[in-house]
Amino acid sequence: MFHAASSPAHPPQKQQNEHKQRDAFFDNAKFLAIVLVAVGHAWEPLKGDSRILEGLYTVVYAFHMPAFIIISGYFSRSFDMRPDRLRRLITGVAVPYIVFETAYSLFKRVIDDDPDMAISLLDPWYLTWFLIALFVWRMTTPVWKAIRRPLPVALGIAMLASVTPEIGNDLDLQRVLQFLPFFVLGLNMRAEHFQWVRRRAVRILSVPVAAVALAVGWWSVPRMNTGWFYHRDSAQELGAPWWTGPVMVLALFGCSLVLTACFFAWVPRRSLWFTALGAGTLYGYLLHGFFVKAADYRGWYDHDWLYGPLGEIFVTVLAAAGVTLLCSAPVRRVFRCVMEPEMKWAFKPDPAELARGREKRGEDAPAREKVSA
Repeated sequence: MFHAASSPAHPPQKQQNEHKQRDAFFDNAKFLAIVLVAVGHAWEPLKGDSRILEGLYTVVYAFHMPAFIIISGYFSRSFDMRPDRLRRLITGVAVPYIVFETAYSLFKRVIDDDPDMAISLLDPWYLTWFLIALFVWRMTTPVWKAIRRPLPVALGIAMLASVTPEIGNDLDLQRVLQFLPFFVLGLNMRAEHFQWVRRRAVRILSVPVAAVALAVGWWSVPRMNTGWFYHRDSAQELGAPWWTGPVMVLALFGCSLVLTACFFAWVPRRSLWFTALGAGTLYGYLLHGFFVKAADYRGWYDHDWLYGPLGEIFVTVLAAAGVTLLCSAPVRRVFRCVMEPEMKWAFKPDPAELARGREKRGEDAPAREKVSA
């Protein structure tokens, strides 16, 4: 999801080189997915009064986070315990988690007049769960690269988590474990897999598949608990028999993969006006929640006209436009100090990196010449 935004700020020349190497498809996919995330969050206060909107919400929630997580896994394939990569993980994921977990808790205290809102780094609140999940997933990447059948193992862990209410809320481990198979799948994907879903035949087939998904989403509204799509509770906590947990994990994994493939099939491959915004999805993700929560806390959803078709369209367009602005370059420049801090003062020098730097500058050349003489 945030492969580019999870690294510290780079010199201008290096940023230009990375921009040339970026694949427009992935930036487009990340931007379109973050728009769906923002729209889904904006729909939450409205959906209870509209079966159509709740059906759309269900379909979107079936694939937008799986799509993000698969991309995150794909761009985590090279992660190992090398010091420079650990530093990027800390500065690009752990530090933003600490900052925004604290900021959202303080925001609720002030804006919602809730002075008892606790600040707890062990209990992610609202959308910060993804950062702690990404941190855990990346730290376990070497394990998934070492074992022979990583995806079945990850699915087994997710199924066990779905019947284990004792896991509790610490670090939102239910979500970490139940979404784990999508990350592991991304780790094991190759470029040709994304090429396959972008074929013309898949794009054509995705149209009736999406239509069926929308019909099923509408049908399921009064019959299915939307909580299954959040993957944050066990079957028992959702009031279902324990055995439905593993069944739903497998069923939703399959449905999510099909809908994610349909989504990827229609993501543009070429550079468009929003392609560059794909590098700022971390900013849009972490910042849009303040506006959605402020609207909810301050009663901006209390206007009756918002609960009709025109109001729902208005909220959708406003959420999409807002998160687009939050992914833009000016916003990224302002918030880079907390999203992508360098923090050189916090880390010990890496001898290997220093040696590579000396070699690049040619400082070792005289020594090599002396040895050869």
